Formats: sequence, C-alpha cells, structure tokens
Amino acid sequence: MARQANAAPVIIKRKKVMGGGGHHGGAWKVAYADFVTAMMAFFLLMWLLNATTEKQRKGLADYFNPTIPINRVSGGGDGAFGGTSIMTDDTLARNGTGDPAHATIQSTQPQGVDGPALGAMDKEDAELLRKVEQELAALSGESMISDRLLRHVVTRLTDEGLVVELFDTDDAALFLGDTDQPAPVLHDLLRVVAEVAALADNPVAVTGHVRAFPVTLARDPVWDLSTARAQSARVVSVAAGLDPARVQRVTGHADRRPATADPTAARNNRIEVILLRRNAG
Repeated sequence: MARQANAAPVIIKRKKVMGGGGHHGGAWKVAYADFVTAMMAFFLLMWLLNATTEKQRKGLADYFNPTIPINRVSGGGDGAFGGTSIMTDDTLARNGTGDPAHATIQSTQPQGVDGPALGAMDKEDAELLRKVEQELAALSGESMISDRLLRHVVTRLTDEGLVVELFDTDDAALFLGDTDQPAPVLHDLLRVVAEVAALADNPVAVTGHVRAFPVTLARDPVWDLSTARAQSARVVSVAAGLDPARVQRVTGHADRRPATADPTAARNNRIEVILLRRNAG
C-alpha cells in the first residue's frame, strides 16, 4: 500500500533509567578511606609495641592515665626516691621516662588485705605484714641517713610474705667488689630491717641474687657468691638484733632471676629478707 504523503513522522524517544535510585556520590570512597586509615593505625600500633620496651610502654600508659599525688605509689615531692615511694607494685614507682636498663622482669602485684596476691594468708597475718611495710616506708624523709639508705630498698607483699629487697645502686654497692664481704651500707640497712622486723614474729628467709658476669669464665662463681652473700646477710641481721630462731632458710639464686632486662646490671645484685607468712606450713 502506498505511503500517505501527509502522514506524521513516528519519533521514538529512549529514556535512560538509572538503577538503585540514582547517583549516590562518593560515600563508598569515604568508607574505604576510613578502613585503610584504621588498618594503617593498627599496623603502626603493632610496630610500636614491638619496637618499644616494657618501661617505655608503661611511660606512654602513664602519660594517658596519670597518677594523682595522693596515690600510695606516687608522690609530689623531690626528696627521697625523687618523689616516689617504696610502697610499690614491684619496684620504685617511675616517672615513665622509659629507661630500658632498669626495666623489671618479675611482676608480682601487691593487693589489698583480701586481694588475690594475699589470698593464701589470713587477714591478721596480712595486716601485720602490711604494718611492718608501712613502718619501713615511714622512715623515708626522717633524716638524710634514712634517705640515703632507703634508696636501696623496695618492698612488696606476695603469697610468700613481705619481701624487703635490698639492692646495689650505681654509686653504692652492698658488698665489697665481687665478694661476700658486707659494705657499711648493708650493715646500716639490715639494722633498720631488723628493727622493723621486730614488730612481727613471722619466720624469716634470706635469699641472695647476683648479676651475671659479662664474660664467660672457666668457673662461674654466681652460685657460690649468691649463697655466701645470703649467709653474710643472715649473720649481719642476727648481729643487728634479729632472733636467729626466726631464720627458716638461707638460699642463693645466682643470676637466674634478674631484676632488670640487662642481666649484667648492678641492680641485679640484691639481698631479699622475706618475712614469711605464719600459716605457710
């Protein structure tokens, strides 16, 4: 059939349909950027944990969680212990400067009288030992002599009892050289310890620890030396007034339990006088 000359043309209009309600912008890009940022922060944190020491990490934690001056393990002064206290978790409270040479390895946490660390002893025994600890802490600041002596001392309450740790400093050693001959400072320290130990009747243990020697020796003296030093400390303590019948054991641990990350550091030379709990048996 012939096409009509005046017929209207047919126009087909195609409309493009956008799926999903139209254009959403770059929201997915923002979410992806947040994810990448979080992953970068995570791996940076993992690297920092691996690259820093325990002491530096504690310093960072203390920065974001500072202690107030009235806290029992912190002080605001600049006298004995540089404003810190011997009533500490495991060692002198530090200011978080991150000194790896003095980083401790052992971490015995003192708790309250009914806390988990003291759960093995009865309440009366725990209170008595804490009284002895507080009496020793009270000597801080009484005189320059006390300040000079107590910088060698830290205390902690454990399941075993009250541990009074006496240790070398860089400028003052407890023994003369690498011998078991007590220095004058050890005589003074053990006299103070014997005085406060008289407040209780708990049995006593004396243990010796020494630093590791930096070179390999044909005959390593650490076992004999730590035991001899513990024995010398017992003799000095008895001479200072400690009842010899209270001494239950005298042992040496050589260099097997270092107090710092560096086993050759002088801080590892120490004597521990332990007031044992009375119900240990």
